[in-house]
Amino acid sequence: MNLRNCSRCGKMFNYIGGQPVCEPCKKALEEDFQNVKKYIEENPRADLKQIAEDNGVTTKQIQQWIREERLMFSEGSPLTLQCEKCGERILTGRFCAKCKGTMANNLTNTFAKPQPAVQQPVKKETKAGMRFLDT
Repeated sequence: MNLRNCSRCGKMFNYIGGQPVCEPCKKALEEDFQNVKKYIEENPRADLKQIAEDNGVTTKQIQQWIREERLMFSEGSPLTLQCEKCGERILTGRFCAKCKGTMANNLTNTFAKPQPAVQQPVKKETKAGMRFLDT
């Protein structure tokens, strides 16, 4: 049994995995997320501070949802994110599609099975036979 304190309310709970948050706080976070999502749909031009104030959540929590790709900005939104690798403008997450593809290819290549080496045919000498050392 792995007991931890909830990072949100401080109560002890049986930690299984993921965020160290108890079940009641997980439900409250999900309700907050749904409220923020609905607010953004109704107010697509709102900035991050206004969204946080009107919904009673922290800007840090909203940024976490964006990085987790749970929230996404619209094309005309005043809020912008930059790819952490190349700096290109993105709407959600941490990396642009090009950088994600590059990283996935690198990971695939790293764990790819090595191809068996092509063995060169053994050359047979025409003078094959026993050799003796001159002493």
